[in-house]
Amino acid sequence: MSETRKYLTISALTSYLKRKFDADPYLEKVYLTGEISNMGRRRGRHLYFSMKDPNGGAVISAAMFSYANRLKFEPEEGMKINAIGRVQIYEPSGTYSIILEQMTPDGIGELFLAYEQLKNKLSQEGLFNLPKKKLPTFPKKIAVITSPTGAVIEDITRTVQRRYPSAQIVLFPAVVQGEKAAATIIQQILRIDELGDYDTLIVGRGGGSIEDLWAFNDEKLARVIAAARIPIISSVGHETDNTLVDFVADQRAATPTAAAELSTPVTLEQVISRLNELQIRLNLRMKQLVDVRRQRVERITQHIIFQQPDRLYTGYNQRVDQLCHTLTQVLQQRLKTTKHQLMLLLQRQLQVRQILLRQPQEHVQLMAAKLDLVSPLKILKRGYVLIEKDSQVVRTINDVQRNDTIDLRFSDGMAKAKIIETSDLKNE
Repeated sequence: MSETRKYLTISALTSYLKRKFDADPYLEKVYLTGEISNMGRRRGRHLYFSMKDPNGGAVISAAMFSYANRLKFEPEEGMKINAIGRVQIYEPSGTYSIILEQMTPDGIGELFLAYEQLKNKLSQEGLFNLPKKKLPTFPKKIAVITSPTGAVIEDITRTVQRRYPSAQIVLFPAVVQGEKAAATIIQQILRIDELGDYDTLIVGRGGGSIEDLWAFNDEKLARVIAAARIPIISSVGHETDNTLVDFVADQRAATPTAAAELSTPVTLEQVISRLNELQIRLNLRMKQLVDVRRQRVERITQHIIFQQPDRLYTGYNQRVDQLCHTLTQVLQQRLKTTKHQLMLLLQRQLQVRQILLRQPQEHVQLMAAKLDLVSPLKILKRGYVLIEKDSQVVRTINDVQRNDTIDLRFSDGMAKAKIIETSDLKNE
């Protein structure tokens, strides 16, 4: 016997174990109690889920065929059940599971109950009804919080590069399962929000049981996501998995690929196609506008005004002539009226003047008559002579001497004389 014949193939080992499982009477009918986990894998009339040990970490896959005909209740995530079934090995994958024949509810699981209580609390606070932030149409930088070794980052990167290669994907690694997961995710969200140069944030991980996804039901994490300034896409678990992060995020994606598609709502091909379409529409519109303007110019150039430009101002000339004639008539009428008013004013002024001057004139005439009576000229006319010497009136004989030249003023003229001799009447 050769050395290599000692080794079994995987298929041979699995087949051997399956025969052992099928032959073991203790595995033919097993009574189990546990919590339903990873519910949601329904395939037609069949139900697939996991059963979890409430007091430990053991998990077993379970299936129930034609479950709708067997059960009077609807199985729910986290529900504690009592089940009866047989254990078998699935040869292609080498995994074992329990095929249930009967299943009855036995209360609600602890984690699911906690999830429902926290969900109701946050819902009553209105945390799920806050206004959702709009995702940018053309993102430049997309942040991703997930495990650096999982398939999530690869799916997102591949999808974004295919749809919108100009967008930059930046990984912020975090623990996505276990006690420290929520704290590391919160730390990365706060860091990204503080940086402020990212357009969209994707928080994601692959599917799993409620225990695997429990970090995404953390109350503090939910509040941090709700308060973040950056738009956040949640991509946690499968489509049937629901965490509190899904309710507070701005968008929820069933898969990482769907999250990448949501973060790039417009692909590069769509942008190029839209630009080409807009370019064609712009060219057509510009051509239409040019044609319309050209036709309008042609109609304008054919207008009678451009054919006979003198018609443009003929009417204005007639209007100017009419206005000039009207203006002349108005001015003449105003001048005639003003002249008539001036004549009336002059006549009235003359009358007023005559009335006002009549009494002063009569007084002047009376005073002139009185003055004339005492006028020296009046006396001279009666034969008297006024004698002056050196322009001074001679009043007495003492004012002249012999050989003095004197002026004689008559009523009708002047004469000069010389004193030959003087005599004083008092001495005679």
